[in-house]
Amino acid sequence: MVSGRADERVKKMLSGAILNKTNLPVITRGMDAAMLRARVMANNIANVNTPGFARVEVKFEEEMRRALDRTRLQGTRTNNGHMKIGRLNLDEVGPTAYRPYDPTLPSGVNNVDIDTEMAKLAETQIAFNYLQKFHQGMFNKLNSAISARPIQ
Repeated sequence: MVSGRADERVKKMLSGAILNKTNLPVITRGMDAAMLRARVMANNIANVNTPGFARVEVKFEEEMRRALDRTRLQGTRTNNGHMKIGRLNLDEVGPTAYRPYDPTLPSGVNNVDIDTEMAKLAETQIAFNYLQKFHQGMFNKLNSAISARPIQ
């Protein structure tokens, strides 16, 4: 019989292997980015007629590409005050909302284009649905492996 402490270590090791050594962290971060992007676009659409409103965008994919690029060096910081160098760890990558610089935006004019926002919102929904299906498929495979049943 396995002791409680050893059982906890095994659970922690397995969950770490499943959650950190698979594509799940990347998929989860992608879903987080899609959700933030959808909220930002909904806000942009809600303010389409607000004078002086400047649209907001979300950046994520480029940082994720850089974090996944194994050809880039990865620096190690020995002090939190030190500057980060090289590629980021996956747990440091996340979506960021920002207002893009638009020098053509005159004061008092709104720069939200409803057609562009609606198209980007549809694209984001498709991306989220794909990531969600992929996420669900990974857990279905894990469940089948644990229960020793074929994948359904």
